[in-house]
Amino acid sequence: MQLARRYISLVDRFNRWIGRIVMYGIFVMMGILLWSSVSKTFFLPSLWTLEMAQFAMVAYYILGGPYSIQMGSNVRMDLLYGEWSDRRKAQVDAITVLFLITYLVVLLWGGLDSTMYSFQYGGERSPTAWRPYLWPIKVIMCFGILLMLLQAVSELLKDILRIRGETITRETT
Repeated sequence: MQLARRYISLVDRFNRWIGRIVMYGIFVMMGILLWSSVSKTFFLPSLWTLEMAQFAMVAYYILGGPYSIQMGSNVRMDLLYGEWSDRRKAQVDAITVLFLITYLVVLLWGGLDSTMYSFQYGGERSPTAWRPYLWPIKVIMCFGILLMLLQAVSELLKDILRIRGETITRETT
């Protein structure tokens, strides 16, 4: 269990660090969309702004997801869950996180396959007028999915420790 606690600490610390940096990505998106509005009003419209804002939003959500899970800010349907004991919640969470881990493994496998395709065939490009390479956003997506998978395993280990009666403190800073 000491190894589990060390894993939890390492993954939580890294995802907290990434999440605290990525949270400022909202300003990047705002800047891109502001430039889009200004360029459409006063200059020629930029071809890259809409797609770049979409890429920034993908990075924002994908890289911020593990931090959100870690902080417990994900949405739960509290119909029955709120009335359960902490141990019962941990038991149910341990089962449901297994489904999340399975989903993330399949998603990562498909993402890695798609990323490798982008690299193997001379650089896959978007079919838009701007035509950016797609491999950078695919690499970011794979990295974010990997971080989410690592965080899901951390959450599973936390649930197992709670089921065993050990206390786990959630760091909020």
